[in-house]
Amino acid sequence: MLALRLPPEIEERLDALAKATGRTKSFYVREAILEHLEDMEDAYLAAATLERVRRGKERVFTTDQVRADLGLDD
Repeated sequence: MLALRLPPEIEERLDALAKATGRTKSFYVREAILEHLEDMEDAYLAAATLERVRRGKERVFTTDQVRADLGLDD
């Protein structure tokens, strides 16, 4: 179960969409979460990785190093 507060203008838009389509507000909230959750996870994980790189706690490799390690330049 999830409860959330939305800004009034978003709540109004959601109400209008639900009424216009005969779907529930919950349907559209669920659809929005499912559509964007993976992108949000990727963004937060990328930000965390970048922070580790900046602190020197994550190794980085050049394209040339990766190609050589994979034997792609042979």
